[in-house]
Amino acid sequence: MANAAGPSPDAVRADPESRVDRFMRSALSILAETGRTDFTVLEVVERSKTSLRSFYQHFTTKDELLLALIDTIMTESTKQWREATDDLPALAAMELLLDRICTPAETTKQDSINRGLTFYNDHLAETLPQEYARVLSPLHRLIQDILERGVAEGTFRADMEVETTAALIMQAVLGAMRLRSLGAELNGIPIDADHIYDFCVRGLLPGAAK
Repeated sequence: MANAAGPSPDAVRADPESRVDRFMRSALSILAETGRTDFTVLEVVERSKTSLRSFYQHFTTKDELLLALIDTIMTESTKQWREATDDLPALAAMELLLDRICTPAETTKQDSINRGLTFYNDHLAETLPQEYARVLSPLHRLIQDILERGVAEGTFRADMEVETTAALIMQAVLGAMRLRSLGAELNGIPIDADHIYDFCVRGLLPGAAK
């Protein structure tokens, strides 16, 4: 999930005796080491020092485990982003939000987690579409709130379909993060938060082409 998830192993802070928490922390640990999501349920079970029976009492598949992990990360991250943007004018709030989502991770382990979850998003969207949409709904709601604030301020176009525009911005941001390295290959310039902000905001301003 990219920095949208800004995740770290500390992002999962449930009861340390909780087996669900142990499974999620084990998955995070594997992601931090490898950056890959093709690990098996058995690897998670062995890392968590539990049993397959215990795993399947809580999750039907590895997809459900990773969805629960992304849900935890997204909920916590969106809470932090909302606190940081709630008192800002809409344009400043949108710029800060996109910067927080798109800024590369500060550590190798963090980058491995972000990369692994980001590239797993498309798979989850196909296998668990309703559940995945629910996980993304806090971020979608936050973008909606910023857009509605901008409309009320007169900063953004009053005729936009806010919910649809919020979904498009969210998808553009999450999708563009997968193009960060590819952008450097295509045009010699890595795609960064400023490029994504310029692209997303251009169509929000009054007088933008309809």
